Amino acid sequence: MAALLGGMFSGQPPGPPQPPPGLPGQASSGSSSTLVDELESSFEARFASLVSQDYVSGTDQEEIRTGVDQCIQKFLDIARQTECFFLQKRLQLSVQKPEQVIKERKDALVQKHLTKLRHWQQVLEDINVQHKKPADIPQGSLAYLEQVSANIPAPLKLP
Repeated sequence: MAALLGGMFSGQPPGPPQPPPGLPGQASSGSSSTLVDELESSFEARFASLVSQDYVSGTDQEEIRTGVDQCIQKFLDIARQTECFFLQKRLQLSVQKPEQVIKERKDALVQKHLTKLRHWQQVLEDINVQHKKPADIPQGSLAYLEQVSANIPAPLKLP
């Protein structure tokens, strides 16, 4: 990390271009770095460049701006590569196991409808409680429990 920042602000041109990072789980160019590790380190480098002593007390604003722009561009490039990797994996999954994608969509749809159903049940319950008058509530605890239990909806059964 320090070598990256030191070269960035020392006025020396950056070193040779780095080879593209490997996919997660694969080594790239003999190193054990993965795409996710590269993304994390570029994220850290981006913030380190902003808080480095050279940036805070910098004399050459153009050099600082160029260094920060390079860090941000590297981060964005690796983020795009990471997104592409996960999209490719998602595509492979949809081709190899289309039933899994259908099941995920079905589960998401069911959860969405259950959330809406709970919301509207709560709204209806709140309205019901607001409109109850003291005269509507039967006398005696047993009668009250019977009336309240009659208003409890049956549990939902999923297909």
